[in-house]
Amino acid sequence: MNKLFDITGRTVVMTGATGVLGSCISKYLASEGAIMIVMGRNREHGEALAKEITDAGGQALFLACDVLDRPSLEKCRDEILNRYGRIDVLINAAGGNMPGATIPTDKTFFDMSADDFKKVVDLNLHGTVVPTQVFAEDMAKRGNGVIVNFSSESALRPLTRVVGYTSAKAAVQQFTKYMAVEMATKFGEGIRVNAIAPGFFLTEQNRTLLTNPDGSLTARGNAIVAHTPFGRFGTPDELCGTIHYLISDASKFVSGTVAVVDGAFDCFCL
Repeated sequence: MNKLFDITGRTVVMTGATGVLGSCISKYLASEGAIMIVMGRNREHGEALAKEITDAGGQALFLACDVLDRPSLEKCRDEILNRYGRIDVLINAAGGNMPGATIPTDKTFFDMSADDFKKVVDLNLHGTVVPTQVFAEDMAKRGNGVIVNFSSESALRPLTRVVGYTSAKAAVQQFTKYMAVEMATKFGEGIRVNAIAPGFFLTEQNRTLLTNPDGSLTARGNAIVAHTPFGRFGTPDELCGTIHYLISDASKFVSGTVAVVDGAFDCFCL
């Protein structure tokens, strides 16, 4: 039996797991045999997600955390190691945007809130760096593990309006490349660091930006679909295969890369 994609029994820690994309990925990986540690700030959503996974026959544990609060992350790490003995995979999916770091069409960069810009960078960049410091330490000690960071289409193309998010995700992408070299050269080839860059998927964070209350597309939503050769937004399940590949032995010689899942948005130009 070919075991290249076998992730049975691997302990997968996922921050930002309670969102639309994170929930879908968590349920999929659990169905493939992974032990899912779903992490987020919303206890109600997190516990419901863990229960849904276990009711379906998978293994899952919800741990409440704030990705910018190192002590809370360390407490979670210690509980995971006490229960399972190791951390095989870290998926840094926590992130988001704020209205103040987004520039409306009738405003300019000079109207942007510098405080909100900083908060968005903190959440997306520091919210990736701090969990990596905490959870990847076990990988370094064992010389084995996989880290997958969430980048974005906006890191590839500086999209209009979302200046804070674009800047933060571009930094996450460079952090990914830096860490691929750092971990391999200092702790061995058994540790790989990659990123996934989703294109446009409807989530609770961008729904009002891309769709109207009646479900029709906004002007921005229409522009994005028109610029996507597939002619539509992605669906959450379409990220699962790429994540599966990146955390499995099928990508054993792959590190420092960014896997783009965007319906060819990035390579389309009139």
